[in-house]
Amino acid sequence: MLVPTIPPSLPPKMDSPCGGPAQKQLECPLCEQVLNDPVTTPCGHNFCQACLQRRWGDGKACRCPACDKAFTNRPEISVNAAFKKLADTFKRMTLGLSSSPPPRDGEVPCDVCAAASLQVRALQSCLVCLTSYCHTHLEAHRSVATLMMHRLIAPAANLRERLCGQHDQLLEMFCRDEQQCVCRFCTESQHKGHRVVHIDEESKERKVQMGTTQADFEHKIEERQNKVEEIQNKAAEQRAKGLVGELRREIAELQSRNAELAKLMGTDDHLILLQVSLSVHTEAELIITVVFLTPSDMKQLLVPTVDVELDPDTAHPNICLLDNGKRVGRAEMLRIVPENPQRFDPVICVLAKRGFLSGRFYFQVEVGSKTFWDVGVVKESVNRKGLITSKPENGFWTMRLRGGDEYRALDSPSVLLTFDTKPQTVGVFTDYEEGTVSFFDVDARSHIYTFAGCVFCERVFPFFSPGLSGRRSNVQVYSEGHDWDDL
Repeated sequence: MLVPTIPPSLPPKMDSPCGGPAQKQLECPLCEQVLNDPVTTPCGHNFCQACLQRRWGDGKACRCPACDKAFTNRPEISVNAAFKKLADTFKRMTLGLSSSPPPRDGEVPCDVCAAASLQVRALQSCLVCLTSYCHTHLEAHRSVATLMMHRLIAPAANLRERLCGQHDQLLEMFCRDEQQCVCRFCTESQHKGHRVVHIDEESKERKVQMGTTQADFEHKIEERQNKVEEIQNKAAEQRAKGLVGELRREIAELQSRNAELAKLMGTDDHLILLQVSLSVHTEAELIITVVFLTPSDMKQLLVPTVDVELDPDTAHPNICLLDNGKRVGRAEMLRIVPENPQRFDPVICVLAKRGFLSGRFYFQVEVGSKTFWDVGVVKESVNRKGLITSKPENGFWTMRLRGGDEYRALDSPSVLLTFDTKPQTVGVFTDYEEGTVSFFDVDARSHIYTFAGCVFCERVFPFFSPGLSGRRSNVQVYSEGHDWDDL
């Protein structure tokens, strides 16, 4: 069945009780229609703005089309507001056009009124006619039996986008196998044999799912807000500030998504609900998972774990790289290596080969039972020769262990860190645009510390130091090839 459309056409002439000389005064001499955006020439004649501009073209000299008066210099003309108001009122009286208010920004206009060059706010859109109607022009759909069977929705723009691009039919079915809206012809061709339901049915089920997600949002928002209060009341530690900032960002993101879901659930437009919810609902579920699962799970869902390979050109001569640049330890004797500006000396450390100028990245380091190590990220421009003070002002965002039990985040000032159980694997998560570097105890699934307000402005690199606590006490850098579920 072809979808019927009702073109909002305007007849060239219409009889009315208001015709006669009054109507003639409001007609354009060029198109013989009621004036549209009327303009007045210096000689006193009125024309549609578009008609007069077409007649005059681009020439400098011109004549009045009504009296042939010549103008050496083309007159500057603008819409005659008084005549426009009079002409618009006349159109409403003679054409039965709506007296509804004009649409505001973002609102859908009545297609019938628009054909008469009037801007009137639409009240509803018809999915069969593919036309939007104001209160006046919607009357037929309320009184004519055949039109009363048409499906009406809230005013919607771009109604033809609701048609199947292949069959030019209304998208009124939903294929659950392909997760897309289709027309009835599609169900008999490329989607034949698939699980297909009417979009009304799928929309109802989707709203139930979104309701569950929304409830999860609200629960998690409350949970996070309580956590913020608990941290603020309990601790004045520097590291608590970073965690509070993270929690607040999570809360803001959840509240934003929650508002999107609420708006989507309030629509009676099943097609829009299904098309939008395919992305919004999935993103919403992902946010809940990312924000509230463990750091170990976070690295799988939020960002991929970067493949870290250590750079031998930056390694101190006392460092040896093993396992294709995945493990770093102390060399048995001082290595003879080329002197280059990239190499650290005398500080015993090494950088990854790959640096980052944007985005978010995550890597893990197995520190095991070592009693001395440093890990974090640094700017490319950090000083590599002579003694180094690791702190943000110098381009270092790191944490370290000294003496087997003294853990510190090397902020300004440094922050003493305490653990119930010593970390065996440390996760490092960097968000370049947000300016944060966060550390996690992977095995305990807990947050350790966050550097906030970091200003990078250049490439940053993963940073490692194995210390000098024995040749066999190495630091292992994990890459994407590992089975994370076994960690």
